[in-house]
Amino acid sequence: MKQTPHLAVSLGDPCGISLELLLKILPIITKKWQVTVYGSAAALSLLPACQLEYKFQKNKLFLNSLEIPWLDPLPEISHNDLQLGMPSACSGKCAIESLRNAALDVMSGKSDALLTLPISKTAAHMAGYNIPGHTELLQSIAGSPRVQMAFISPNLTVVLHTTHQSLRSVIEELNSEAVANTLIFTAQQFAQLLKKNNIRVALCAVNPHAGECGAFGDEEKILEESIIIAQKFFYSSNPAASYMTEAIRPTFCGPHPADTIFLRTLRGDFDVVVALYHDQGLIPVKLIEPEKAVNLTLGLPFIRTSPDHGVAFDIVGRWIANPNNTLAASDLAYSLLR
Repeated sequence: MKQTPHLAVSLGDPCGISLELLLKILPIITKKWQVTVYGSAAALSLLPACQLEYKFQKNKLFLNSLEIPWLDPLPEISHNDLQLGMPSACSGKCAIESLRNAALDVMSGKSDALLTLPISKTAAHMAGYNIPGHTELLQSIAGSPRVQMAFISPNLTVVLHTTHQSLRSVIEELNSEAVANTLIFTAQQFAQLLKKNNIRVALCAVNPHAGECGAFGDEEKILEESIIIAQKFFYSSNPAASYMTEAIRPTFCGPHPADTIFLRTLRGDFDVVVALYHDQGLIPVKLIEPEKAVNLTLGLPFIRTSPDHGVAFDIVGRWIANPNNTLAASDLAYSLLR
């Protein structure tokens, strides 16, 4: 790793809490990062006065004694085009184009990692970007064949099999091969990230009590088959297993009832939990360690982290936004880079 690694920060929606978070964390993260910000400079004219002294001049943010490079991909958008606390087509365009430019610079080697601040999916859709969120857009920009959403806090790591889709469609589309691929991908990614080949991966059940042997549904039979497929991938002479995969010896278990598996993981039984749908995985993460949870995108050719929360339009401008998740995202990126 470079003596002082470079972190690209995409501002996200300029009408949300992102700028407040940025101003709060910069004095801390610049102790170990060189930072370049990508975002709408017009956002700096939106926030009400605060105790922080900052100014913007010649593509640089001056904050106390700091001098931070700032790249605005849409300088033609002014503060008159934006309204604090309100999503709009202009704010959505600023957020997405800032993210795009930041990601491309990380891929070109100008930065070592990417920290993304929250975007508004509503604003992005108003601007004409038909994307579910950061993850899918970054996958498209990077050309990654597969990505997966992971959420990491000090004591709990969760990977989502599905993300932003209805619960009905999760059940209807449940497939043993697809779930097995998520298990395999999770084991490969965390073996590489954590330098640990004997990763212990637990799979959540979809029905109460893991179906009670069919009393509450048969979906667990599909999940049991996915465990078998994943085990065979690593422990048989499967020609699809690469030389790197063959060195990985993960343990897969489940499906386990979702009302107990997270507690068991907290106690140290497993390294990673694979949840089948969005809220199944995120409720425990946000309940147990709400100020330390970080979104990590698996499968990109670079490190990308993000605070595990949204734009919080309802509290913008009050200077009460908590920067702890954003600091945790910076710390995780730094740790993984090392």
